[in-house]
Amino acid sequence: MPQTSLWQTSQSSTNYAEVCNALYERELNNLVNADLSNIKSMQNRLKSLPHYIKRTAYLMTQAQTPLMLDSQNAHWSANQSKNMSLKGQKEDQVWQWYQSFTIPLGLVVPVWINDRVLLDSIDRIDNINKRIRTNAFGWFEQNTIQKILFQADDTLASQRVQLLKPTKKIMMSACAGHRWKNQAPRHPILLSLRELLLSCDINWQNFKKTSPLR
Repeated sequence: MPQTSLWQTSQSSTNYAEVCNALYERELNNLVNADLSNIKSMQNRLKSLPHYIKRTAYLMTQAQTPLMLDSQNAHWSANQSKNMSLKGQKEDQVWQWYQSFTIPLGLVVPVWINDRVLLDSIDRIDNINKRIRTNAFGWFEQNTIQKILFQADDTLASQRVQLLKPTKKIMMSACAGHRWKNQAPRHPILLSLRELLLSCDINWQNFKKTSPLR
């Protein structure tokens, strides 16, 4: 094996180990602070944790992406703009984009919520009633690309969410956890395991094509 290949293999192994360690530390901290009164639920989460962490770490270290991998923090990095531009993301423009092709189930899409863009995936399409359902945020209809989500107790702590059409800039911001407040950048947030897995399912080459398919 050439010396260059040996170095690349060693570096990849180091990055993989660092990502695993960072994810374990993060997820265990989340479990410690979670309100899990059900012991069985806690056991199930702990049992599945190694599988998801190893899978996420592998995919992150193998991903072909324009993002920079911060292996020590299990985090994607990218330059953050001074403000978040939603140009071309009006409700009619977004809906027109989603109607312009046959949407594949599992397509990774961006959702604007409060001060950042989150990654979600499409899990159901209702062509008859002209609506799209994402895994985490539920149904978006032709006239309700933007909606209000209330907490379970119907308090005033509501969240305004808006389905966006994916662009390279928006998807990079979502993967890097960029946030803004009053049009000023804030410190990025670390993505959940689920979002990290979704970030590895983005085909960045498609942003260079006319077809929006994966």
